[in-house]
Amino acid sequence: MTGRNRRNFSAEFRLEAAQLVLDQHYTVAAAATAMNVGKSTMDKWVRQLKEERGGKSPIASPMTAEQIEIRELKKRLQRVEMERDRLKNCPWVKPRPESQKLPGKVGRLI
Repeated sequence: MTGRNRRNFSAEFRLEAAQLVLDQHYTVAAAATAMNVGKSTMDKWVRQLKEERGGKSPIASPMTAEQIEIRELKKRLQRVEMERDRLKNCPWVKPRPESQKLPGKVGRLI
């Protein structure tokens, strides 16, 4: 692999980028440069916006605010679970010996 990561753009970003070409009369190349995306990507977004404005339904509808929040919360949960698992297996964090444990529930991790 080349090590390149695929960038993800929000629906709002794609819409704003395509509107530069269709509404503000930028060239595709100029809009792509201004938004720091590839020309073919910009072409695709412009074509999709033209089709939507022409009455054709989009292939993937933009995500609602709730869907975006759910996606972000799932990412956060996954990251926190990964951190928790890392700490569980951490060699320098060891349970206390019986002689050093505090009485009752004080100091006990659940």
